[in-house]
Amino acid sequence: MVVPDTKNQARQISFPRYLIPAAIAVVAVLAVGCAFFASQFFGNQVDQFQLTRLETENEELSAKYEELRWHLAEVDARYDDLVQKEVAIRTIFGLPEIDNQERQLGIGGPDPVDLSSLSNSEILAYNTEVEVDRLLRLSSFELEKYSEVESELNSLQDRLAHTPSIWPTKGWLTSGYGWRDDPFTGSRQFHSGLDLSGNKGTPIIATADGRVKRIVTYRDLGKTLVIDHGYGFVTRYGHLSKVDVAVGQKVKRGEIIARMGNSGARVTGPHLHYEVWRNNKSLNPRDFILNKK
Repeated sequence: MVVPDTKNQARQISFPRYLIPAAIAVVAVLAVGCAFFASQFFGNQVDQFQLTRLETENEELSAKYEELRWHLAEVDARYDDLVQKEVAIRTIFGLPEIDNQERQLGIGGPDPVDLSSLSNSEILAYNTEVEVDRLLRLSSFELEKYSEVESELNSLQDRLAHTPSIWPTKGWLTSGYGWRDDPFTGSRQFHSGLDLSGNKGTPIIATADGRVKRIVTYRDLGKTLVIDHGYGFVTRYGHLSKVDVAVGQKVKRGEIIARMGNSGARVTGPHLHYEVWRNNKSLNPRDFILNKK
């Protein structure tokens, strides 16, 4: 019965009883269909959002990996500097050298993978992992070796203080140790030290602890200062304009002992001639300089 709320007449509608379950079935099918298509639509939307988010994260991770590799390159360079200093220390004090094969530690690290099956980001991540692992192993090895050096040097502390190990002045290296053409005669002669040029009066410092052994004027080297450091080490400083210490005086590494000049017959300008001797044998001073710059 349909009873309107107006003055219109009420109406009676009839339909077969079997249409009721049929209508319910149709409504159910429509509801399930709507739900299915709605879930598909929203699922695709979510998948697309997830894909976009993952692509953005992938780009950010790739950028971070690239930045990390730049930092690793810097760490690698600093590690090489540390190794060179360790090698220099071992050379100066006669400590056992480390074989390059042992230092490189050619074993260990992540298992190799087939890079052809990886994406660019995965390859970058894998290579970064390999580099990090290598540096970790090398740094651990180097730390162990520095601990060995430290232990040895603690027992050689006094010897360390009396071993020449720094530049004697600021200036320019104009002539090295070894055979060279003599600037005055042109003949082949052995140069037993380093020549460092600079301004007249530039401070000269002791390269290790010791005692002033001699102050003498030679014809070729001019005014020369000789310091006995003990343990067989002796250093000589030639072509001086002034000496600031006295014979028998104790000096410390880094203490000003003289001034650069051009005294002596065989000079072309103000410079320091610096020699290192041990057990009456001339040695290359550059082998006894840790601050290389």
